[in-house]
Amino acid sequence: MMAINLQKGQRANIDLPKFTVGLGWDANESSTGEGFDLDASVFIVGENGKILADEYFVFYNNLKSPDGAVTHTGDNRTGAGDGDDESITMDLSVINPAAKELCVVVTIHEAAARKQNFGQVRNSFIRIYDAATNNELVKYELGEDFSIETAVEFGRIYKRENQWKFEAVGVGQKGGLEDYLKKYA
Repeated sequence: MMAINLQKGQRANIDLPKFTVGLGWDANESSTGEGFDLDASVFIVGENGKILADEYFVFYNNLKSPDGAVTHTGDNRTGAGDGDDESITMDLSVINPAAKELCVVVTIHEAAARKQNFGQVRNSFIRIYDAATNNELVKYELGEDFSIETAVEFGRIYKRENQWKFEAVGVGQKGGLEDYLKKYA
């Protein structure tokens, strides 16, 4: 089965309770002389649009949600090489019933200090695949040119009428992770 390649704003059903979210990027290090450390995070939010509790913000310092539904596989500090740079496994069959949406955000670590932004990042993508079969379900390649943003919401997984769906979001923020913490916390 071929993956569905989504454009910004498009949605697809996820007909699988267990899957992996892979995120990838290439950084142009020559532009700042500093290494790029991009970090993937997941905000697990309820009906009110806020995270269920602090522990439902999954990132490199909190690798697993309390319900065991979302697990970050660890921080990749360079983004070197092909394929996924960071991965997050999800099992929606055990997710807290109050969870309505999982927002997948990628931020640049110490962006301000290193004078870095997503304008120096290329080939960014988010994909959802079945780790058991390696079958890719959906993929979204971010084609936008983010010249000042230091954080980008790649996509969101949300529940509508008992069906989980994925939306390709591709929206950036210039305030970095703090902007998303204010929005969801």
